[in-house]
Amino acid sequence: NETYFEHAYLARYLGFPLVEGSDLMVRDGCVWLKNLSGLRRVHVILRRLDDDFCDPLELDGESAIGVPGLVEAARQGNVLIANSLGSNLLESGALLGFLPRLCRRLLGEELAMPSLATWWCGEEAALEDAIEKLDKLVIKPAFPQLRIQSVFGQDLDRRERAALIARMRARPHHYVAQELVQLSQAPVWDTQHPRRLVARAVGLRVFACASPDGYVVMPGGLTRVASERDARVIAMQRGGSSKDTWVLTHGTVNTFSLLRRSVGPSELVRAGTKLSSRVVENLFWFGRYCERCDNTARLLRALIAQHIEHGDIADHALTRLCQQKGILPKDLEDASISDLEEALRAAALDAKQPGSLASGLHQLSNVAFSLRERLSIDNWRIISRLADDLNDVPTELGEVLERLDRSVLAMMSLSGFALDGMTRDQGWRFLSVGRRIERLQFMSRVLREALAEGGDTPDWLLELADSTITYRSRYMTRPQWLPVIDLLVADESNPRSIAYQALGLTDYLARLAAHFGTIESAALSDATADMLALRADTDFRVGSPRLLAVLNALGEAAYTLSEQLGRRFFSHAATPWPGNNS
Repeated sequence: NETYFEHAYLARYLGFPLVEGSDLMVRDGCVWLKNLSGLRRVHVILRRLDDDFCDPLELDGESAIGVPGLVEAARQGNVLIANSLGSNLLESGALLGFLPRLCRRLLGEELAMPSLATWWCGEEAALEDAIEKLDKLVIKPAFPQLRIQSVFGQDLDRRERAALIARMRARPHHYVAQELVQLSQAPVWDTQHPRRLVARAVGLRVFACASPDGYVVMPGGLTRVASERDARVIAMQRGGSSKDTWVLTHGTVNTFSLLRRSVGPSELVRAGTKLSSRVVENLFWFGRYCERCDNTARLLRALIAQHIEHGDIADHALTRLCQQKGILPKDLEDASISDLEEALRAAALDAKQPGSLASGLHQLSNVAFSLRERLSIDNWRIISRLADDLNDVPTELGEVLERLDRSVLAMMSLSGFALDGMTRDQGWRFLSVGRRIERLQFMSRVLREALAEGGDTPDWLLELADSTITYRSRYMTRPQWLPVIDLLVADESNPRSIAYQALGLTDYLARLAAHFGTIESAALSDATADMLALRADTDFRVGSPRLLAVLNALGEAAYTLSEQLGRRFFSHAATPWPGNNS
């Protein structure tokens, strides 16, 4: 949202959780906040979401940002919503034309401040008057949910004017007409302008609060600033911004604040378990997408290098891996050289192609944006550089190869930031679990495909696993299956090995279980035990059914674990209902 910063500031100041629709769920007519340690009952919601989007079950069925069942929970009185659903009726411009008479009828007095001249076109006389004076008026929607753009009558040519009048006559109750007024201006500091200090249109929004003595207008207000010099509409959606509102006083300035002046020993905060499920889920997928993009870049780099050096790759194990992962199309057997190279370029750089590196980076960027408060500036620089690097599409495969090299380096930098720059809280642990699940699935599939191809030990296997230097430092010989499989499957000191991922996941799950109770991971435990038994027997033959079965079981266990974590900690589908008295 354009005003996210203000929402975040206000929530922190008041000490309330700032949530999105996906943070909440409805069970048995009650609203619950999903966080890492379970479900917490929600009694009051200060709503900022538009009415239509709040509940896809009863309002806009296409809304993906609401809370299914929220209307029924409010109807039953199990949650208080302020602003209540439907309260935006008071924002209707149609009411402005009736304010003078309403004030006399309800309060017996005239308006203290004159209202902006407004005509609701639902009245026939007002409609005809508005059409006659159209050049001097602004036509606006009568109700906020209509999603109709404001139209300045003086901007319309003959055809546009006729079309607008036709729409107004067809649905007159949807429109209000207001007199055109010149907006007030104030000096604004603009670092992009040569003079720095420029004039911009401003709007001051003031607020009234209910008190024992009636409504009291609060000192100060919210000042919005237009983005352009000649702007006639002030809105954050159109690039507007905020401006400090200064209030003069003749007495002592009230310095009351809810913010703490100092922090005592009892108020110190260390890593805890009160993270929202949405934040933890985004961290989990940030780890997975980082690893997935790294895997894709390494696969394509090895495959393009193979093509440049040897030519035909239609039946290569790397090609089959890319096809299995959806990076390359299935039908490449009879493709021409030019079609094959075009497919390789698209696999790296076409963001519209599912499975491509560019598509993966786009998903990574979206998840990172949801974590903007938890990622450092260096993280953002790397992510922005990755996105910018794919905007200029090269034509030669050699240039694509250079881009892939830079992508791999960037992904390694992101891994370094996670390893060396993030607090070791439960969020970091889920990020790490996500990385290991993704790497375990990837390495299991890579090894199964390499073993199925057989023959001489492929050099690309060590390169893909970033283990070439380790192998060379240990063995003064060309790659052979026995030491290669030992390095990539059984060596728990190798951060790319199967054992490293499986044992690391087991350790992470044990640490999580210490905080959240037993976590179902029988499939992973069984597969890891089989892998350790295999390592003890050194049964690393290329055609070993036992080896293939262990690799397959570990890959499936990683998938199962991901699903179980999602149900337990993210969607809470597997969380026992705590009951209404929680």
